[in-house]
Amino acid sequence: QVQLVESGGGLVQPGGSLRLSCAAPGFTFSRSWMYWVRQAPGKGLEWVSGINRGGGSTYYADSVKGRFSISRDNAKNTLYLQMNSLKSEDTALYYCASEGPNSWYDYWGQGTQVTVSS
Repeated sequence: QVQLVESGGGLVQPGGSLRLSCAAPGFTFSRSWMYWVRQAPGKGLEWVSGINRGGGSTYYADSVKGRFSISRDNAKNTLYLQMNSLKSEDTALYYCASEGPNSWYDYWGQGTQVTVSS
């Protein structure tokens, strides 16, 4: 049973920063592409960012490019999302997801809430 556990969400003012983490204990983390996906209130899922297995290639949605940074520590089985210059439209439930044997998005965490508000 693969478990992905997000943390680091919270309430932050516009322009502020947060760092999300996604722990994946007991998982072949270093062999999996990893992603961040978010869901704003009343909206569908929005892909935010992805990183390849070694961490050398990263990808971002246009809406977060230049403000968010994805990274991973394969020794710690942990994925990160550094979020800077946060906007109200970044308010969402943030999920980490991982590649698995059946699809690019086989495994999901429970999500961590990010609220950007003054």
